[in-house]
Amino acid sequence: MAIRKPLYFFCIVSFFIAWHNGLAQSVQIKNNSKEKTVVFGNGKITLTLDYNKKANISLLQINGQQVVQGDAGVYSNIRTKDATYSSLQLLADPTVKTSNTTVSIGNIRYGDKNLTITETWTFTISNDAVKFDIDRVASKTIVAEQVGFPVFMFSSIDTWEGAYQDYGGLAWFYLFNKKRDTYGVHSSSSRFWNSKTGNGLTIATAAPGKHVAMDYSRTMNDRLAYSIAVSPTEIVPRFDADTHRRRYVRDTTDVWAPIEIAAGKSSQSITLSYFGFEEKFGRGKLMGINGEQVSAVLNTIARIGVIDKQHFGGNSWHTPYGPICLHEQYIAQMGLAINDPAYLKGYQQCLDYYRDNAIKPDGRVWPRWAYSNEDAMPKGFTDKGFYEAQWGYLLDSNPDFVTNVAELYDQTGDLGWVKSQQQACEKALDWILKRDTNGNGLVEMMTDSHTQKRGSDWIDIIWAAYENAFVNAKLYHALVLWADIENQLGNTTKEKLYTAAAEKLKASFNKPTTTGGLWDAEKNCYIHWRDKDGSIHGTNMVTPVNFMVITYGICTDDVRRKTILDDIETHMQKENLFFWPLCLSTYAPGEGNDWQFPFPNYENGDIFLSWGAVAVKAYADYKPELALKYVKNVLAQYAKDGLAFQRYGRAKQDGLGDDILSGNSLSVVGLYQGIYGINPRYNRFYLDPHITESLAGTQVRYTYQNQPLTIDLNLNQYAVSNGNFKIVSKTNFGFFAADKTLAYFHGNTNKASLNVTTAPKSNLTLDIKTWNENELAFTQSSKDVASNKLVYQINNLKPNSNYTIVINTKPHKQAKTSEKGVLQFEYKTTQNADEIAVLNKE
Repeated sequence: MAIRKPLYFFCIVSFFIAWHNGLAQSVQIKNNSKEKTVVFGNGKITLTLDYNKKANISLLQINGQQVVQGDAGVYSNIRTKDATYSSLQLLADPTVKTSNTTVSIGNIRYGDKNLTITETWTFTISNDAVKFDIDRVASKTIVAEQVGFPVFMFSSIDTWEGAYQDYGGLAWFYLFNKKRDTYGVHSSSSRFWNSKTGNGLTIATAAPGKHVAMDYSRTMNDRLAYSIAVSPTEIVPRFDADTHRRRYVRDTTDVWAPIEIAAGKSSQSITLSYFGFEEKFGRGKLMGINGEQVSAVLNTIARIGVIDKQHFGGNSWHTPYGPICLHEQYIAQMGLAINDPAYLKGYQQCLDYYRDNAIKPDGRVWPRWAYSNEDAMPKGFTDKGFYEAQWGYLLDSNPDFVTNVAELYDQTGDLGWVKSQQQACEKALDWILKRDTNGNGLVEMMTDSHTQKRGSDWIDIIWAAYENAFVNAKLYHALVLWADIENQLGNTTKEKLYTAAAEKLKASFNKPTTTGGLWDAEKNCYIHWRDKDGSIHGTNMVTPVNFMVITYGICTDDVRRKTILDDIETHMQKENLFFWPLCLSTYAPGEGNDWQFPFPNYENGDIFLSWGAVAVKAYADYKPELALKYVKNVLAQYAKDGLAFQRYGRAKQDGLGDDILSGNSLSVVGLYQGIYGINPRYNRFYLDPHITESLAGTQVRYTYQNQPLTIDLNLNQYAVSNGNFKIVSKTNFGFFAADKTLAYFHGNTNKASLNVTTAPKSNLTLDIKTWNENELAFTQSSKDVASNKLVYQINNLKPNSNYTIVINTKPHKQAKTSEKGVLQFEYKTTQNADEIAVLNKE
């Protein structure tokens, strides 16, 4: 014992010295009292603090890149109606203290005889971050027109490409095309990034009990000013005067309404940390396609419909009146390819907000939200900004709310959250299902005839009425998705109700128009709508309708499907269009708003990219080379113009409209979902690729429920790995892995076909060779050969049946399945690769 105690003590001291030396190698602090500057930081972040009659960070370097430099830099700022005060002009010299890991500057006093602000800044430096604590005392309560607690004055508007907020939104500085453009958000953090330099900087603010907002502004000298505001009450937008909802403003930096700063003490903490862009947001090795462009589209365009916390949609915050269309079913779907947990968490919070504020008591879902009320029906809006559009009652908002909840749940697997949405989704579905007054399964719109000149779906100035195929296709999709969730939640009554409603809708939908259906046998397409008088409208191959019918599984007739897709492609080649237009030929006179004629114009024939995901999926199942062609076309267009438009004109294929749509990214989302086959499900990662020869060798990095995965795609061989566990298969399959469990799901089944339990922290690879009712065969390999005892459970077999387990061609065991068709056996690996077969003896 006399020997062990000193040795134990020596080990602890040695560890502390090694840790301290490691920290010292990274953390550097140098105080130049003559120049009144302190240079400090770690291996990735270096700051220069200037305390010569002011207090500011005059130089900030990120991984060697100078991002802040100048007389302003990083500083505190308050502007009232009468004066501006900042830490750039102090009433007295500040005091500075340093230690091995901290820099403290006190007595930061600024103001005048009317107001004095006193601050203490404390910087704590670690190997991976710099924590910036601010303690503040105000001599009296004031109303501030603008605050910067603090302001970061970055060297150029081009220093960063963008900044992601804590809820997954994006400030994209490419869109700050005028001086004094300003964008404000309710976020506690910003992740600034630049894909070209590869550098990223997270600035996170903590102010317990306080509300945090921030804004980004292009200065008159083309710098980027980033300001943080902290207030005991919610910080609201200044404009418009009657709504206070506008987040993006031009020709002013006053995006926020005045806030009250109380007399006395307050504090906040800001943490600066570095991240490598490729390490954080890299998407892997994408063969046969421009991976940088894929990443760029998903990093920018896909996110710009996120206007603020709790406000997700498809229209950009940059749009003049900032609308959100709740009648868009693909907002959650974009999260599949954005693949950022912050976006998924943020959209959960948004859908909670919509649940509580955007659904009427009877179940009607308000279809839109905007900065102002200019697009609303008279008195058809709420104080929160939700409204009925002036163009008509757009009924697809009801099924689309449900679809977004369901598809977001598939990505998160958060059963508690989806249960909290159950009542709202049921109300939304029940409300629209009641609109089937003639009992044929197809719900009816608010208008009976196109002559009433009111829209009823996303194509809002085409006068679709009565039995609208566009809305009914979306409803079918929502019913199928939600019936499955009702099953998971144990409500079999509702499951049966929605399943039956979907089947009835599908049957009527597929009938010829001559017998009450929506299939036009003469035009070889599904029509847009039928008026109550039986007249048929929209026989001009409306592409979103026909793509949704195929992708959502309404059309199961292979001949029809082939006819539709071939006819569309023939027309595309004839006009040499780079992307699918909303319709191939013109609507008939009177079927839409007068100014959309003559064809092509706007929703009567122009190119809207927002329907790219359903189109890519429709072709990926049929001819993936065609799906890939149009994905590449969109990427090429991005390289030309950034896709920063509402649509593209049919005649010149040029970008039109300043109402920028995040849906412009959806063909790239379709690449992920329809071609790469990435389809996260609530209980498994489902892979269903449709790749071409040129894409073979692709390796996608993907995060599924906070677990990093590597997805390998080769012709007729696909693999998913989390680093410890891996499954390889020639066909589509599901993957799930926990600490010591690996699950294989054959095909698209939602119940594991095979569970393998290992020792903790083991590794295991399963290569599936054969999987049918009579024979299961796979190769399993593990590096932990000596210690890896494996317990197998095979499900979905024939109940009460005899099977023989064969390992490395030798009989291992005979076993009988349970009444539920479950077979279990154990095996301890004896070599690096074992061939296992399970054969049905009967």
